Amino acid sequence: MSIVTVQLGQCGNQIGREVFNAICSDVHGTHGLCSKKENESYHDACKERFFIEAESGVPVARAVLVDMEPKVISQTLSIAAKSGYWKYDDHSHFCQKQGSGNNWANGYTVHGPRHKEVIMNLVQKEAEKCDRLGGFFTIMSMAGGTGSGLGAFVTQCLRDAFPSSFILNHVIWPYGTGESSDALLVHENDVIHKICAQLMHMKQISFRDVNQIIAHQLGSVFQPTYTAEGLHYSRNPLGDLMEALVPHPEFKMLGLRNIPQMPENSLAYSTFSWPGLIKHLRQMLIANAKMEEGIDWQVQPPRPGSSIPSSHSTNKLLHFNTSIANLVILRGKDTHSADLGSFRDPSLYTSWLNPQDAFSAWKTPRAFNKYEKSASLVSNSQFLLKPLDNVVQKAWNMFASKAYVHQYTKYGIEEEDFLDSFTALEQVISSYTVL
Repeated sequence: MSIVTVQLGQCGNQIGREVFNAICSDVHGTHGLCSKKENESYHDACKERFFIEAESGVPVARAVLVDMEPKVISQTLSIAAKSGYWKYDDHSHFCQKQGSGNNWANGYTVHGPRHKEVIMNLVQKEAEKCDRLGGFFTIMSMAGGTGSGLGAFVTQCLRDAFPSSFILNHVIWPYGTGESSDALLVHENDVIHKICAQLMHMKQISFRDVNQIIAHQLGSVFQPTYTAEGLHYSRNPLGDLMEALVPHPEFKMLGLRNIPQMPENSLAYSTFSWPGLIKHLRQMLIANAKMEEGIDWQVQPPRPGSSIPSSHSTNKLLHFNTSIANLVILRGKDTHSADLGSFRDPSLYTSWLNPQDAFSAWKTPRAFNKYEKSASLVSNSQFLLKPLDNVVQKAWNMFASKAYVHQYTKYGIEEEDFLDSFTALEQVISSYTVL
């Protein structure tokens, strides 16, 4: 099945371009770790999922680009075309000459309704090009006006127009500062910045560097794999992802971790074993570590029937990251030998789910982007509780002092809308807290 990507705002369009770049780099890379037949199957599944075969021979991305200013879209189209490996459709984008003024309300209540028809017509045309539509992957920022405000509006329109299709929102949590979708996959800019600095050893970190790390992680999830039951590459990646990770509509927050990550010039001197990668990935989950450097190995899940812990160990238990569901994706050499039994440990999961139902594994012998072995973890867990709580507290304080409220009310957003949003977010925090 095919995925239609909807790139919204400056952030969404820049990341979307890097995602397609990462996918093409992976497809065109040289991988001697699997058979020719396996490689061909992988290529075919990837192309069906993300691209349309054009008469020119250059694959066309299944994507719709939306921004209220033309500059980023023009750059995005140009850079993709110059790659020679892929391009965007010349008619699958929409932009205006005036942005949303970094105002969520302007994007949601003004630009959204005003341009709904033309944007949704572009989406409809792209969906009709798919022999089998698997769903929509929207990419946006949680900051700004077009990505967040217009993005929220477009997501609602997608749900109304395609009620039976899966919708996955990929949202970028801004530096230190959706009810309509089936799930939200969240990246935090602060975390990706640390990966660039500490793992990739970058000195001068640009937004493109950050976006390329995000794109690599997304590609590690959405490139073709075998599900546990399947003998063929997964045909409906979004549906399989939702089935594996979203057992209840009240729990939609997904986090992503990928290991190893290192500069390309270090790969030739590095070797990895599945036991080592899996051990680190599991502890990253338990301790809510966002990268493999600096993991707290003392954090451990509570054991059934254990005695009342001391105050020191209680503190460690409070930092334990309880999961609803986890998906581990293994790519590369000898994946059949990897033992993932440690992820089936009942103590990792909330008590109201059977651990056998809460854990899934996807594998492929085909390596990803020059890594002989790599592992990704997509987790529905408490990983976002702290930053989400901080944001709500900050928003409450600003709302109480009427800071910037007039910037929203002048576009039709009322104070009751703020209160409803706070209530909804506090319910999400409460639900995840009591896992």
